[in-house]
Amino acid sequence: MLRRLVAIVGPTGSGKSAIAFQLARELGGEIVNADSRQVYRGMDIGTAKPTLADRRLVRHHLFDIADPRANYSLALYQRDARAALEDIWDRDTFAWLVGGTGQYVWGLLENWSVPEVPPDGTLRANLTAFAAEQGPEALHSRLAAVDPLAAERIDARNVRRVVRALEVHHHTGVPISDWQTKGSPDFEYLLFGIDAPRDELDPRIDARVDAMVAAGFVDEVCALLESGVPRNAGSMTSIGYAEIVRHLDGAISLDDAIESTKRATRRLARRQAQWFRPEDRRITRVHDAGDIEMQANIFTGACTNTIRGERR
Repeated sequence: MLRRLVAIVGPTGSGKSAIAFQLARELGGEIVNADSRQVYRGMDIGTAKPTLADRRLVRHHLFDIADPRANYSLALYQRDARAALEDIWDRDTFAWLVGGTGQYVWGLLENWSVPEVPPDGTLRANLTAFAAEQGPEALHSRLAAVDPLAAERIDARNVRRVVRALEVHHHTGVPISDWQTKGSPDFEYLLFGIDAPRDELDPRIDARVDAMVAAGFVDEVCALLESGVPRNAGSMTSIGYAEIVRHLDGAISLDDAIESTKRATRRLARRQAQWFRPEDRRITRVHDAGDIEMQANIFTGACTNTIRGERR
């Protein structure tokens, strides 16, 4: 049985999902999600989730698997992704791993060891309140005091991840950076990174946000809230959702929410790019599906000269 995976990564708006879908139609294989927001049910427009029509044409995995009222972690993703991959390989096909969540991608490809610490609602609420009152930088300073390496890796504005790192240290006495050891995967992979120059990516992001609003993004957020998803749920801190909630609460206008979403998405794209640096020799930089097709076709067929992600 061939255990092979082709990963296509890059910042939001780079077109990686469309490329993977095109190649899966042409070459076969099944798509596995590596986006931390597309796992949530009911969050379709604001996460640019593949359409149901596309999912009928190509089998997709790890979309709509989590309740937006619950927290979904890296440990859960690794469990679910491994199960999906084993199912794919058992049927003698291969996987396209697609997404921009660096933790999810590298957690699989580098076989991270992740602490299984259950969520502590009280601690999380206290830490989140501290960040709201004192500022995200103050909370980030608390992390730097106990886990400097994690603090270096985690953006201070990403309060959810800072809280998680502090939660792990609180309950285990061990920094989360010590828990996250790396290993070797038990499968072969090719890794492609989509090149997206800023002067092309920024207008694309702005246009995508406008299209989301036109497609009913505000109604989607209303439906989530009406279904009982709390405003402070981890899923609702996602870019776009948080801004639309503020608009619905009367704090900002819709135009301001849209502009804020565009700015935040552009910042996210910069942070995502840091996970997939051009100097990383494991990543083949590409521009479109044509740059991937021949290599992926050989690799997923009879080629055996790419072992465990190393190009020889």
